[in-house]
Amino acid sequence: MTLHAELALSRGGFGLDVEFEVPGGGVLAVLGPNGSGKSTLLGCLAGLVRPDRAAITLNGRSLAGLPAYRRGVGLLAQDPLLFPHLSALDNVAFAPRSSGEGKAKSRELARGWLAEVDAGQLAGRRPGRLSGGQAQRVAVARALAGEPELLLLDEPLAALDVDAAPAVRGLLRRVLRKPSARCTVLVTHDPLDALALADHVLVLAGGRIVERGPTREVLSAPRTAFTARIAGLNLVAGTATADGLRTADGGQIAGMPAADVLPGEPAVAVFAPSAVAVYPADGEHPGSPRNTVAATVESAEPHGPVIRLRVTGGWAAGLSADLTPEAVAELGLEPGSRVRLSIKATTVAVHPASPA
Repeated sequence: MTLHAELALSRGGFGLDVEFEVPGGGVLAVLGPNGSGKSTLLGCLAGLVRPDRAAITLNGRSLAGLPAYRRGVGLLAQDPLLFPHLSALDNVAFAPRSSGEGKAKSRELARGWLAEVDAGQLAGRRPGRLSGGQAQRVAVARALAGEPELLLLDEPLAALDVDAAPAVRGLLRRVLRKPSARCTVLVTHDPLDALALADHVLVLAGGRIVERGPTREVLSAPRTAFTARIAGLNLVAGTATADGLRTADGGQIAGMPAADVLPGEPAVAVFAPSAVAVYPADGEHPGSPRNTVAATVESAEPHGPVIRLRVTGGWAAGLSADLTPEAVAELGLEPGSRVRLSIKATTVAVHPASPA
């Protein structure tokens, strides 16, 4: 089973124009900034949004023009959207019932799916007596109980608290990794969801696909500023040179070019905040790194066990550097502090830039 979609839509000043495939058993994550077209794409697949032009096939069956209830699609959103007057069991049983199964059989299937998502003990409760995490587990069971050929996940963890989200993410991972011909499309803003749940990822910007590929490859070698930001990496755009990158202001960054980098073509230099060393602007620093640049500290915020500095100045504008709290205190760093950044060339990867 394969999902193939070609979608085009124009609404006011916004346009969506995409083409992609999801193989049977595959999970595709769709990432992108607000307004990039993620929800519109999902709405088109679900039959909730009518595109101007669409060619959507699922296992050779055309979905374009079919109403939502005839598409064989399961949808799990941020809000569980459970029927408040029905028990958890009957909420889950609603899916097979709406497909024509009898009441007894539907309840039998519902019990099986509630057990699958570790919510069997919740069968008799109504939604008002469920926590956020419990309600989302029931919603997962309902989305799967109808045995959809296509499962759409719309930010399914975004509304959960920090305690419930990891458990439901683990549940989804377990369910999605079981052998199945089902195709799954996940819209998320969280790279952890993409890494944990998806085989492949595509990144939208302005209604167009600007990056796509295996999840870990895209997030470890981003080619757009958005993808680098969600992956927690620094990215500097410019033009490829034989041994690195030339920035728009004429700066030179030495790095390790990927095999597909062509000198003179648009490229990006990518490196981790932990690779950035920070020194006083007028002080000496050890070694002879090829990449140094003057900068000004813009902010300093806790980031797990480290302090993440964000800086401005020249091609360093917007870069992040991770320092220990002791190093920040020793250097006396605060917003407005003038510093010099140093990045070893061996820690800088240079990749072709996205054509967008």
